[in-house]
Amino acid sequence: MLTGARRVGWLVRTVARARSADGENERGSTSLELAILFPVLLLVITGLVQFGLWFHARSLALVAAEEGVTAARTYHSGEGAATARARQFLDNNAADTLADITVTASRSGAERIRVEVTGRALSILPGVPGPAVAQSAQGPVERFTTAGDP
Repeated sequence: MLTGARRVGWLVRTVARARSADGENERGSTSLELAILFPVLLLVITGLVQFGLWFHARSLALVAAEEGVTAARTYHSGEGAATARARQFLDNNAADTLADITVTASRSGAERIRVEVTGRALSILPGVPGPAVAQSAQGPVERFTTAGDP
């Protein structure tokens, strides 16, 4: 039977032997874990950055479409004013963020205007095109009416 001091000494020696045995068997495991996890971590970070660029480009396209609708809604304005205003906004704010930009404006009847902005977001991977972006906005056109006219 082991006494108190001997029992503690025996326990410490047993734990030390177990630790040294485990350490020898797991030599290099940290390097292997990092070699497996690091590319996954880089892929996740790249995906998050690409998503952020796409979301920013999408927001800029939506604001440009809204600017175009605002310009085309005024009395005696047309589709040309909508595309010009949207292009001006994109040239001033999204020159480096959106590529292959197209702006189209169309009227449905004399009462509504619709502006659509499409393009591609900036890509952080060389040779890979960025994700597509398409946003549109629409609104009623200002017009004068007479009493009894809808």
